[in-house]
Amino acid sequence: MSADALLDALDPDQRAVALALTGPVCVLAGAGTGKTRAITHRIAYGVRTGTYAPTNVLAVTFTARAAGEMRTRLRDLGVVGVQARTFHAAALRQLGFFWPQVVGGAVPRLVDHKARLVAEAAAGIGLSVDRLGVRDLASEIEWAKVSLVPADDYVAAAAAADRPPPAGFDAASVARLLTAYEEAKSDRGVIDFEDVLLVLAGILQSRPDVADQVRRQYRHFVVDEYQDVSPLQQHLLDQWLGDRHEVCVVGDPSQTIYSFTGATPYHLLTFGQRHPGAQVVRLVRDYRSTPQVVDLANRTLRAAGRDQVGGLELVAQRPPGPPVGLTAYDDDEAEAAGVAARVGRLIKAGTPAREVAVLYRTNAQSEAFEQALADAGIGYLVRGGERFFARKEVRDGMVLLRGAARSTADEPVGEAVRHVLATAGWSAEAPAARGALRERWDSLQALVALADEVGSREGATLVDLVAELDERASAQHAPAVDGVTLASLHAAKGLEWDAVFLTGLSEGLVPISLAETDAAVAEERRLLYVGITRAREHLELSWARARTPGGRASRTRTRFLDRIFPDGDAGGRRRPSAARVERPVDRADADPVLLDALKEWRRGVAVDSHKPAWTVLPDGCLAEVAATRPASTSELARVRGIGPAKIDRYGPSLLAIVARHGGAATPV
Repeated sequence: MSADALLDALDPDQRAVALALTGPVCVLAGAGTGKTRAITHRIAYGVRTGTYAPTNVLAVTFTARAAGEMRTRLRDLGVVGVQARTFHAAALRQLGFFWPQVVGGAVPRLVDHKARLVAEAAAGIGLSVDRLGVRDLASEIEWAKVSLVPADDYVAAAAAADRPPPAGFDAASVARLLTAYEEAKSDRGVIDFEDVLLVLAGILQSRPDVADQVRRQYRHFVVDEYQDVSPLQQHLLDQWLGDRHEVCVVGDPSQTIYSFTGATPYHLLTFGQRHPGAQVVRLVRDYRSTPQVVDLANRTLRAAGRDQVGGLELVAQRPPGPPVGLTAYDDDEAEAAGVAARVGRLIKAGTPAREVAVLYRTNAQSEAFEQALADAGIGYLVRGGERFFARKEVRDGMVLLRGAARSTADEPVGEAVRHVLATAGWSAEAPAARGALRERWDSLQALVALADEVGSREGATLVDLVAELDERASAQHAPAVDGVTLASLHAAKGLEWDAVFLTGLSEGLVPISLAETDAAVAEERRLLYVGITRAREHLELSWARARTPGGRASRTRTRFLDRIFPDGDAGGRRRPSAARVERPVDRADADPVLLDALKEWRRGVAVDSHKPAWTVLPDGCLAEVAATRPASTSELARVRGIGPAKIDRYGPSLLAIVARHGGAATPV
């Protein structure tokens, strides 16, 4: 592809990014505006025009997945040799190279987890800690280190940041722990995750010869997700740059959601002050989401008023799609069942399961959705669970593929992989049953799908696939596995799906009850914005009035929706332009005689199956059946909480009970 052809693939704003090859550049890129496309084409254009030597470019990102995607895109553009890594991966690589000549010997062992060291340090200064206390103190140590706050300054710095110490501890005790923790590390001769950046930055500061060597190697820098840079990461970037200004940063203040880890949009918002004369390019054309989704995202930030700093107004580029849905449920169980039913209908209508996500504020919320999806016979994956490349079937499959790569010559990549993985349990048809067997198949199928992708490249062989898998494994850049994604809003950052369900949108969850300051609440709004902008086409919002079936309906929906849906919740009177407001079935209309008959039937099923009654069907489902009196399977499927699996198991019995008690409800 020629240099001019690279530019032809970009819109005017993206082209402006690609043409800004020298000097400081700040790209303010809204969600879905093609920022990765813009910066990878910028690098490729710089290489094609001779402005950059590939090996002189260092692109740093915040996740291994993003780094892997950047490398893949650059390779597809015909560019090899560019280093695309996370801050920590780049720093660890450099530290490993320079440590022997600066300090001598091997780099100290990197500890994976702080827990044992934190517990040891706490005991040494007389602090009583339990498991949760150790976790909270470890997080506080990380915040202090990435914020460049030494132990002597911790009390004042935490107060200035309006950051209360972990529950059960005072700021002075945390400050003493910081010192004890560093001493514990020193005694054991180990370093932690943050030390990789701190130590490298210290070497570059104290050794001009080393700094000069790094700066001769890397002359051009690209920093993605710059709104999430911590003071420590900025400090290291400053050492890499020296007095130069050859840096392109890309970010969106509206997607700053990690301030609890020390991330701050300050460096993005003040980039022009640090680098006078910087070119600023705004990407606002949203190619990801429908106008309905984009409008809701824009209004979510607009409603923040003065609390929203530096936000971008997105402009939708896709054709109109379905309206956004807002539903209020009676309780968490009904919400999970209702969402599972809607997911089932989307999949039946043709949306692949891997293109559906259920997002929530806290990881503890996932259990109800896992159960509801399992009851509905829908496969799912919990993001943040076991890593793909750590799964036994994946490790075994890669061993088999490495062996085959040494002996397979002319067979197409896809066919060769199918033959090899058939010996590991893969088959052309997915197992009908859910559970461990299907999960293993899904993992192997992901390898097959990646093989087809690699095989589509001209001249690709099984050796190329194995190399791609090794690279992805080192970067934890897993291929897509078929199944509905369950993820927290934080874990969803950087991802996108055709259909997104934003759940649990009630006060106390969104914003979370721990958000007690204006700044914390503003970040919770940005977190909701991130969730909204993950959706390409279908977007459903929901919340539950009570935690448990029959519990007190004391919850209210999140304040963030008040200006967007001003006339009430899902029972509201007016339909906003971008959203569908749905009135849930009033279960108070349930026929009491029919409801008693349904409960009696459920008791019998529970006894026969040795299960609690509520696991058969919850009270809310029975009440809705008694209120709507479904006369067919399709009508029964509209009841929230009754998915395909429940219909197969209980549908005939439920419909027969309704028929015996007067049949379908009289049309209004």
